[in-house]
Amino acid sequence: MRLELFIAWRYLTSRRKQTLVPVISLIAILGIAAGVMAMIIALALSTGFREEIQTRILFATSHINLMRLDSGPIGGLDPLLQKIGTFPGVKSAAPVIYDQVFLSSGNRSHGAVLKGIEPEREKRFGELRQQLLQGTLEELERSGPSGKEAVLAGIILGKELADSLSLHLGDTVRAYSARGRLSPMGMVPGIRNYRVVGIFASGLWDYDLNWAYVSLSSAQSFFNMPAGSAGVVEVRVTDIYDVEAISQKLLARAGPGFTATHWIDLNRPLFSAMKLEKLAMFVTVCLIVMVAALNIVTTLVMMVMEKNRDIGILNAMGATERNILRVFMLQGLVLGTIGTLAGSVLGVAVSWLLDRYRLIRLEPEVYAIPYVPFQVQGADVLLVAFSAILISFLATLYPARTAARLNPVEALRYE
Repeated sequence: MRLELFIAWRYLTSRRKQTLVPVISLIAILGIAAGVMAMIIALALSTGFREEIQTRILFATSHINLMRLDSGPIGGLDPLLQKIGTFPGVKSAAPVIYDQVFLSSGNRSHGAVLKGIEPEREKRFGELRQQLLQGTLEELERSGPSGKEAVLAGIILGKELADSLSLHLGDTVRAYSARGRLSPMGMVPGIRNYRVVGIFASGLWDYDLNWAYVSLSSAQSFFNMPAGSAGVVEVRVTDIYDVEAISQKLLARAGPGFTATHWIDLNRPLFSAMKLEKLAMFVTVCLIVMVAALNIVTTLVMMVMEKNRDIGILNAMGATERNILRVFMLQGLVLGTIGTLAGSVLGVAVSWLLDRYRLIRLEPEVYAIPYVPFQVQGADVLLVAFSAILISFLATLYPARTAARLNPVEALRYE
């Protein structure tokens, strides 16, 4: 052990006649620990919210949406899907149709987005199957596009939507669409009865309340679109953060007449606000750690006053200003390091407990998710620990320099 560290440790652990310095040292450690713990919990909360919302949003929307510039139906699906599906970085490409409808059951009704999907592709590449509480995608696949009462097409509803309409598996729901048909009486809205074959729960309250799924063939028939066409081609990629570059390359491969949007563009304001909020949290709690670090300054100033005689003796024995400087800087770093380690352990443990047992509940109607998620990232913990130790180091500079400049003659004059 280096001489400076040995002396610093002895100063911190030796018994004293005055108990004020050890008490202030303990308060400094507790202050640093509390600040570090608060910072880790705050960053875990911010990261948890961002990751949870992102995961649930990516369930509800595709990574990239490819559509026509004129908003018309996309034809020639098989060659287009072949060109897109084999592109490097693309995990899957699936044709879908969705539009606003009005669902009615008994004396209850609710607006919703009706989405037509290919059940076979969804089973292989989508996430709907993992979110199903009741029913199966196979039931949706077996349900045909016929609108006859004897053979009803199947529909999968969000849990909140099913509860709002008081529907269960096997019940019938009627859908109304503005995409109707011309008749001698004018434009007649489209009407179709569906049989509930599944109920899903994504965890996003707004999505579970407003979305429903039918087969692609049923949506084509209901929305009066040609067979073998789609409104959008949904693309999922292996790297969700590379969608901007991939979408541009897909447009070049798809040819003229197409446009593309991706999940980052659609949710940029939300994630920008979350990023800014995380930065604000970090800066705010850093200020708390700085306030706690002032106790280190107090501890070292009182230590210098108490150890005047010892500093004079060390100087007389040949210790340089640099040796004395290091002794008191190491004392502050030891206090800061102990507090940082304790706060890091507590912060990670508390965050894990809060997330594991979902102790903080939320109103899903307001926050879209039912509980507060916490997700600790190793990079965040390292950043917090580095920041706390750096602040502790800066707090040692003034008292350490004061001790190093102490005149040994003045220190030993009355000894």
